Amino acid sequence: MRPVNLIPPEERRGASASLRSGPFAYIVIGTLVALLAGVTLLVITNNEISGGKQEISQLEAENASAQAKASRLASYTQLREIHDQRVATVTSLADSRFDWERVIRELSLILPSDVWLTNLTGTASPTVSVEGAASIALRDSVPGPALEFVGCAKGQDAVASFIADLRDIDGVTRVAVQLSELNDSQDESANGEAPSGGGSGTECPPSRYIARFEIVAAFDVAPVSVAGS
Repeated sequence: MRPVNLIPPEERRGASASLRSGPFAYIVIGTLVALLAGVTLLVITNNEISGGKQEISQLEAENASAQAKASRLASYTQLREIHDQRVATVTSLADSRFDWERVIRELSLILPSDVWLTNLTGTASPTVSVEGAASIALRDSVPGPALEFVGCAKGQDAVASFIADLRDIDGVTRVAVQLSELNDSQDESANGEAPSGGGSGTECPPSRYIARFEIVAAFDVAPVSVAGS
């Protein structure tokens, strides 16, 4: 007897049975997958944004802390700068101070008896102005300390000897002669003697034996005083 399948074709199951859902199920699944991918991407993006904001906040906090620390240390930096400036000033003054006392003491030792001074000026630089100074023009050519001598001597030989003695003063680098001349007056009564009072006058005695001189002794290697003293 031949078997007969009494199940309607639309209710049958098997390899040849048609799908009742059709392509709709695939569309739904694809949509869900796309939605899941979008949500995942959104979550990752939000996490990255949150991490970036957190890093920015941390950097801002560190910057604020660094600025606060710099503000606290600013006063110490200013004090350090003031300290360094004062040290530099004191060092400069110490280096530039000229030992006039030593120079004058040595001058007193080498000053010969046949020479007397009517004016002696010592300045640390040519820009220094001293009341009653000798004002010898050659002084302007010496940038450092110098002594200006105006005086009298018993003849030109005494002037030459005095110039040689000046070179023996410690620190003197050169001696320049602005003027060295005998008096025009022919007064024999003076006989080449120094004036009374130890040469306190401003002019040489009138005698053909007396030479008047203007000399500058330079200390070129000595440091120039910043205060002009």
